[in-house]
Amino acid sequence: MTREQLEKSIVNHPGDNYYQILGLHPSASNLDIRRQYRELSKRFHPDTTTLPQAIAKSKFQELNQAYATLSNPDRRSLYDLQIGYSRLNVIQAPPSYNQNNHSVYTGPSDRPLSAGEVFALFLLVLTFVGCLLLALIVAMVRG
Repeated sequence: MTREQLEKSIVNHPGDNYYQILGLHPSASNLDIRRQYRELSKRFHPDTTTLPQAIAKSKFQELNQAYATLSNPDRRSLYDLQIGYSRLNVIQAPPSYNQNNHSVYTGPSDRPLSAGEVFALFLLVLTFVGCLLLALIVAMVRG
């Protein structure tokens, strides 16, 4: 989404929820919320924007209010309950949500293996196969 499209979407949707104001999915991380707020606050600050002063001021206030709520974990969980969003079922953002093509890793089991981990697994399998072969050879020799 280009800068102009983002500005139009934010200016034209004043009644949206806080996630929509920031242009984020409710499963966004705190880091994503902070980054998006900083980018949008620079863009809509009344002193730096090309928008009319009244619109810029109201948008900047909306951004501040959205960030104040979403950056505080307690307020965010209460707000999520208000809008009917539950974090219990969310592993990652839905496939249709593909902002900036970032992949979402939510835990140690939800990521690709590193080269060291692959090598360790290879050694583990090699050791297991070696033990099986050794057991078969000992069994054949003892008859």
